[in-house]
Amino acid sequence: MNHLGRKKTVKIRVGDVYIGGDAPVSVQSMTNTDTRDVEGTVNQIRELEEAGCHIIRLAVPDSEAASALGEIKTRSRIPVVADIHFDYRLAIQCMENGADKVRINPGNIGGKDRVEKVVECARQRDIPIRIGVNSGSLEKNIVEKYGGVTPEGMVESALCHAAMLEEFNFEKIALSLKASSVPLTIKAYRLMSEKCRYPLHLGVTEAGTEFRGTVKSSIGIGCLLAEGIGDTIRVSLTGEPVKEVKVGLEILRALGLMKTGIDIISCPTCGRCRINLIDIAKKVESRLEGVNKNLKVAIMGCAVNGPGEAREADIGIAGGDGCALLFKKGRIVKKISQDRIMDELIHEIDSL
Repeated sequence: MNHLGRKKTVKIRVGDVYIGGDAPVSVQSMTNTDTRDVEGTVNQIRELEEAGCHIIRLAVPDSEAASALGEIKTRSRIPVVADIHFDYRLAIQCMENGADKVRINPGNIGGKDRVEKVVECARQRDIPIRIGVNSGSLEKNIVEKYGGVTPEGMVESALCHAAMLEEFNFEKIALSLKASSVPLTIKAYRLMSEKCRYPLHLGVTEAGTEFRGTVKSSIGIGCLLAEGIGDTIRVSLTGEPVKEVKVGLEILRALGLMKTGIDIISCPTCGRCRINLIDIAKKVESRLEGVNKNLKVAIMGCAVNGPGEAREADIGIAGGDGCALLFKKGRIVKKISQDRIMDELIHEIDSL
């Protein structure tokens, strides 16, 4: 384990971002634009960059998309990963066009000669390869061997694919073992963590729409990170990729793995609350989005427990009857009328 309580894994470089070793856990996402649409894809990457995304992955279904990736790469400020299936030539084309990493499944790009060509290109350009195993596309012989899709089968598949790269003395490898089932995902990553030191890319695949997907991803990814397993994460949501990044960052903040950004804590409200706390909390969250300060802000419903429960907060409010008490580090500073709560709180945060 390293000083963060994470299992020590091999450190690899993806552009100017490191994964594994003592590197912080990074957040990834994947564009849902047509990669051949350069402008649309670049615009989405910009939004993801601004949201805090560290690494972006693009689907590369054909040669036209691989060519577009080259131009997209020159306009992206974060590392670009090419997602390849079946055609080894696309992996090579993407690497030649500047991809910082490729995601492949060595078992579906042909024989060893093709794998060797991909490996040699990656070696020449110092580009890592992520081997992505999904429960839904596990090899038939492994499914038959284990009597279904199991953690053991997923791990065996990933290690067999890694062995294909190791045959050619290539070890700049990251692994992922994703399933739509949270328990299966957790068990597979736990088992893999015991068997190798390659950095692990965490995710619950096809997690679902924003609400369900956030819950499933937070449980699956959060559980593993809390156990010291995982080096980079991707939250998969059916929706806007920016939301994936926001959820990913919040998972890291909740576990203390990321210290930057505003941490807002708020109470669920009860019968003692005499202000519209829910609306206030939502507006404060919206106003502070993107503020890059390491602060904990508390939005509490009443003065009974507010300052005490939020003693660790840097600043916050505790609701009164049509007013609120402003407090810093648990100490009450002044009373604010309800119509001034938002402006006063934001002003105080800006001055910190």
